[in-house]
Amino acid sequence: MTDDYEQFVQLTKRSFSVDLSKYKEMQMKRRLAALCEQHGFSNFVSFHEAMMRRPELKQIFLDKMTINVSSFFRNLKRWTVLETEVLPRLMKERRRLKIWSAACSTGEEPYTLSILLSQTMRQPQFEIIATDIDEQALAKAKVGTYSERSMAEMPESWKQEFFVQDGAGWRISDSAKANVRFIKHDLFSEPIARDFDLIVCRNVLIYFTNEAKAFLYDRFQDSLTSGGILFVGSTEQIFDPERYGFSAEQTFFYRKR
Repeated sequence: MTDDYEQFVQLTKRSFSVDLSKYKEMQMKRRLAALCEQHGFSNFVSFHEAMMRRPELKQIFLDKMTINVSSFFRNLKRWTVLETEVLPRLMKERRRLKIWSAACSTGEEPYTLSILLSQTMRQPQFEIIATDIDEQALAKAKVGTYSERSMAEMPESWKQEFFVQDGAGWRISDSAKANVRFIKHDLFSEPIARDFDLIVCRNVLIYFTNEAKAFLYDRFQDSLTSGGILFVGSTEQIFDPERYGFSAEQTFFYRKR
């Protein structure tokens, strides 16, 4: 494939407000090169030209770029730490929790939070703002129907309480949906509310450059209340949290100082 990737990065940023320069180039370039070849394009620029004419091709590109892979209670041990060690401290200090699920994909993560908080708090008082750049992923999240595979780590009792079988899948209950609000949002370019008690951004930071990650750490720190927590994925440990105004609360949990 002709190496016109840098031009493609500039074109997609101008046309779709998608900044591929924030992603690790080698990984993203390889992923998108395979996509171009799959659809019969010999270079990136011709692929961009086709996307301008064919909305369905643009959506395929966005799906590939945003890496929509998720499941309920992904990396269960980390959610157990959140439930037993992090949330009790937050709930002791605050009467109501305001939470941001950043890059929420198809909704498994914010709904996991909703279910967990419903079980943990005697009188659930929380708000979850769930954001993603991919409108199609958000549409799926709002419907709230999931495959058996995505439910693999869900405790059976919670599955029966918060889901109804819907054909071959499972539909989440209205009670679990009630405190979750989905919003289209670009992590890098669009403003977000502040004063969050907990920000969850997991299994997406690994795809970004060091510069992009530093920008997001600063943004998350600025968006948290004093003592608020940033919860990242199990391959996304921050090795110098003090640089960004955090201290390590637990492994993969960082407290705003």
